[in-house]
Amino acid sequence: MTDPDFFQALSLSLQVASLSLLFLLPLGVPLAWTFAFRTFPGKRLLETLFLLPLVLPPTVLGFYLLLLLGPEGPVQRHLGLSWAFRLEGLVVASVLFNLPFALTAYREAFLALDRTLLDTARTLGAGPWKLWRRLVLPLTWPGLLSGSLLAFAHTLGEFGVVLMVGGAIPGKTQTVSIYIYDLVQALKFEEATRASGMLFLLSFLLLYLGRSLEARWRAWRSTTG
Repeated sequence: MTDPDFFQALSLSLQVASLSLLFLLPLGVPLAWTFAFRTFPGKRLLETLFLLPLVLPPTVLGFYLLLLLGPEGPVQRHLGLSWAFRLEGLVVASVLFNLPFALTAYREAFLALDRTLLDTARTLGAGPWKLWRRLVLPLTWPGLLSGSLLAFAHTLGEFGVVLMVGGAIPGKTQTVSIYIYDLVQALKFEEATRASGMLFLLSFLLLYLGRSLEARWRAWRSTTG
C-alpha cells in the first residue's frame, strides 16, 4: 500500500477517532455511572435518547447534525461556528454516534462492581474521589479500556454519519471508509481491496485486544470474587 491518499485518509480517521475518544471518556463514564447506580425521574427516557444512535440510521443522525452544524444552523446563528464539512463536525458526529457503544460497555463494567464493597468503603469514610481512585478505577479499568477500544475501532469504520456531516473532501473530510467507497465508485477494485484489507486488519487487532482485556478482567474477577 503506497497510495499517499490512503494514508492521508487513514490519518484523518485516526485523528477523528482519537479526538472523539477524548470527549467520550469524560462524557460517557459519568453518564454510565449515573445510569448504573442512580434513580431519577425520566431516567428511562434519557437512556433511550442516548442509546438511540444504536438503531437510528446513520444518515438520519447525520442529516440532523448537518442541520445543526451547517452554515444556517443554530450553532452558526448563536455561537458563530460553522462546523459542517470540517474536522470539528466529524468529531461531534463521531462522539454522538459512538457514545452508545462506549456507554453500554462502561455501564456493564460498573454493574459488575460489588455494591457491598462500595457501601463498606463509604461507611469507612471514603469520599467520592478516594472511592474512585482506590476502588472503582482499579476494578473497572479493563472494562473501561475495552469499551474505549470498541468505540475507537467503530469510529474508524464510520461512513453514513461522517459522509453527511463532512462530505468527502480529499485531505479535509475524506475518512478512510469514504476513501474506499470512492475507489469502488471509480471502479478501482485493486486499490479498494488493499485499502479494505488494511482497515480490516486494524479493526480486527483493536477488537481482539479489547476482547482479550475483557476476558482477562473477567477471569481475574472470578478468581478474586
